[in-house]
Amino acid sequence: MKTETQNLNTQKWIAVLSVALLVVKFIAYYLTHSVAILTDALESIVNVIAGFIGLYSLYIAALPKDSNHPYGHGKAEFLSAAIEGTLIFSAGALIIYNAIKNLIYPVEIHKLDQGIYLVAITAVVNLVAGYLCHRQGIRNNSLALVASGKHLLSDGYSTFGIIGGLILILFTAKPWIDSAVAIIFGSIIIYTGYKIVRSSIAGIMDEADQELLKKMVAVLNKNRRENWIDLHNLRVIKYGAVLHMDCHLTVPWYLKVNEAHDEIEALGQLIKNEFGESVELFVHSDPCLTFSCPICEKKDCNVRKHNFERKITWTLDNILQDRKHRL
Repeated sequence: MKTETQNLNTQKWIAVLSVALLVVKFIAYYLTHSVAILTDALESIVNVIAGFIGLYSLYIAALPKDSNHPYGHGKAEFLSAAIEGTLIFSAGALIIYNAIKNLIYPVEIHKLDQGIYLVAITAVVNLVAGYLCHRQGIRNNSLALVASGKHLLSDGYSTFGIIGGLILILFTAKPWIDSAVAIIFGSIIIYTGYKIVRSSIAGIMDEADQELLKKMVAVLNKNRRENWIDLHNLRVIKYGAVLHMDCHLTVPWYLKVNEAHDEIEALGQLIKNEFGESVELFVHSDPCLTFSCPICEKKDCNVRKHNFERKITWTLDNILQDRKHRL
């Protein structure tokens, strides 16, 4: 539960920070009446809502397994990310609406220099917090933290873009730039929301994480033991920060039960060393058959029926198949 607690504590700080930045941005909007700064403030409202939704989802995800949820509560993170992505998408649409409205009915801008200083501070804070949050989300396999981190990073980048537009207004005295900048970054925000919703739906539907599987296959090949004759039917499902992995491991048929168990334990420890302690493994051990001899590298086998011919390197294609490998 250590990982889940870390994620929850990080999200608490993100939620508190989002409230403070929201206040600063609305002060900047009150001073300037800039629709671009209003754009930033509206996105921060979404940050606050999403921050507390993410906090609640991580609280749920950190709850221990029970009879009704034997795999834990990690799926709550995917629902949280889906809601957050939808809110981000909606904020982008609202930003574009306000920008177009401001083009038709312009509002005079005041104290632009003070507004720029205030939103610049929020941009720096968002980028730092977003980077740290996103990094921890990747490390702990937390989609909720990854979504929060991406949201904060996109907020910081869009704020700097808005600042660039406001500086142009200072030098050119053309107020329409304010709305043009808001439309551009509103579109970027909509795309960010779409990507978060897409990844959350993939998690809810248990879509295979190709990058994770590639890394896992590489680790298994690099650390392959002599008694691991074959490995197939590999599947990995994410439940929040917890990875559930199951596979079939072929070992020599004459190994005793405790010896086969030792091989499975070695496989489990390897995966946990590489992907963190929040991993659950369900490994089915298969006895080798005569057609396994040509691909078996075991040197001291006294019951070998065929000579070794060629090692089969595990790949993303053959390790996912539900059948034992053969030449």
